[in-house]
Amino acid sequence: MLKTLKPSNNPWDWIGHGIYFWEYSASRALEFAQAVSRRKDSSIKHPAVIGAVLDLGNCLDLLDYENLLLLKNVHEKLSENENLPRNKSGSSGNSEDLMLRELDCYVIEKLHETHRLNNITAYDSVKAVFWEGPLLYPNAGFREKNHIQICVRNPNCIKGFFIPRT
Repeated sequence: MLKTLKPSNNPWDWIGHGIYFWEYSASRALEFAQAVSRRKDSSIKHPAVIGAVLDLGNCLDLLDYENLLLLKNVHEKLSENENLPRNKSGSSGNSEDLMLRELDCYVIEKLHETHRLNNITAYDSVKAVFWEGPLLYPNAGFREKNHIQICVRNPNCIKGFFIPRT
């Protein structure tokens, strides 16, 4: 029986370190888990999906224009003094997909660190939309794997989790 959820702390995590969820896309989450389980280095033996009840708390919502400007300002300040990592395409088969988000993760983690050092209220979660995969049809504004991800940094925001009905 699953009792805890393990946070991700990879340098390429799309929206920083924490426990990841797909918003309203169990099928995409399962597809991702199955793809990861096929990797040689994967520890996933039985890919599955869980549902969760979340309270995002103080959320860094990257669908909000002001939060996007905040993140942009953090990047501008960092780029003045540091050689920053880069986002990379990875092995998705689509060279436009930036699957390894080392730059994005770094900038978001630096924002969290700045808040911590300046005694600014910490973000409990981060939410963002991702345009992923080939175009849905020629000249489309949609891609095959578009989704919204949520990264929960504060585990107290996870009110419960469950096995969804199929």
